[in-house]
Amino acid sequence: MAGFVSFVSSGPGDPELLTRRAADRLGAADVVLYDDLSSGPVLAMAQRAELVPVGKRAGRPSAKQEAVNALILAHARAGRHVVRLKSGDAGMFGRLEEELAAVRGAGIAFEIVPGVSSVNAAAAVAGVPLTRRLTARRVQYLTGADVTGKLPSELNWAAIADPHAVTVVFMGQRSFPELAAGLIAHGLPPETPAMIAEAVTQHGQRLRRSTVAGLAAALRRDGPSPAPALIFYGPLAEISDAAVEWLAAGAED
Repeated sequence: MAGFVSFVSSGPGDPELLTRRAADRLGAADVVLYDDLSSGPVLAMAQRAELVPVGKRAGRPSAKQEAVNALILAHARAGRHVVRLKSGDAGMFGRLEEELAAVRGAGIAFEIVPGVSSVNAAAAVAGVPLTRRLTARRVQYLTGADVTGKLPSELNWAAIADPHAVTVVFMGQRSFPELAAGLIAHGLPPETPAMIAEAVTQHGQRLRRSTVAGLAAALRRDGPSPAPALIFYGPLAEISDAAVEWLAAGAED
């Protein structure tokens, strides 16, 4: 008899930010196929499950999507409860659609368990909202890397250079200098506030504030951090001095 697949969102990494349903599914799983960014303390909740790493990280050896799909199907066809554990929210830049197509095509029952996005977690840690009346009525998410790891070639520059929108860039540390140059060329002021949030809610989390031009220069000079990171820019990408001091103190503990 075919098993069941739960596509579970692990949130940004802090187990306290898991939903109750996500924790329940981890506890009931026979096998957990987990992303690299979901490999921390969240896995401790899968006490009876076989743990299988299938993560992908830029610039590192990674599991091919076809192989991940095949593993999901093989375990489900063996009658097991499969948890496919994805970082952040499963539906955001996590190739969920390809895995859904595989289980649907095989006639295997599934569910999607939503979770706390790293975007919301980073904004909460920074102490800022994502919208503001009159000046920030729109929030938009952008991937900074296509399937080759480079900046996507087909971008809506008018939308992403809108100074009245809060924009969040996933997987963008390597491409942000090029992205920033395009944004400025399309009218975004170079002094637009920017923030990079690294390893949010995890050990070593760090927020750095700058401007679009300043952050691009820093990433061009220093290269990307090994930690997972989000880049925010727009009218709400500011954090207070108190938040910076609090984060710095927390990182030293």
